[in-house]
Amino acid sequence: MEKEDALNALAALGQETRLDVFRLLVKAGKDGMSAGAISDALNVRPNTLSTHLGALSRSALVRAEREGRSIHYSADLATMQHLVTYLLQDCCGGNPDLCAPIANLFTSVSCSEPERL
Repeated sequence: MEKEDALNALAALGQETRLDVFRLLVKAGKDGMSAGAISDALNVRPNTLSTHLGALSRSALVRAEREGRSIHYSADLATMQHLVTYLLQDCCGGNPDLCAPIANLFTSVSCSEPERL
């Protein structure tokens, strides 16, 4: 991941509604959700949600797939993985002992415990 891409992703997630949308889509899994379902779940007006989904899509954190007349959105976890890898790439100046708490966090999180992150 390039620095500009990381900055764009972090900027997209740095807004409350967009962070809520991304986290909701992570919980929804690979099937994702329609824009209407996201709007209902988060109590966000459709036109406002459209703006936020656009920002998340441009930063590659969210994918959109047309299914008939609706569009299903899903979190792009590969992009999030690239972002986290970019942020931790030179973790602790090459001293892996200092990075152990972060590494342990990722190995101890399960899908049944999403709130631990």
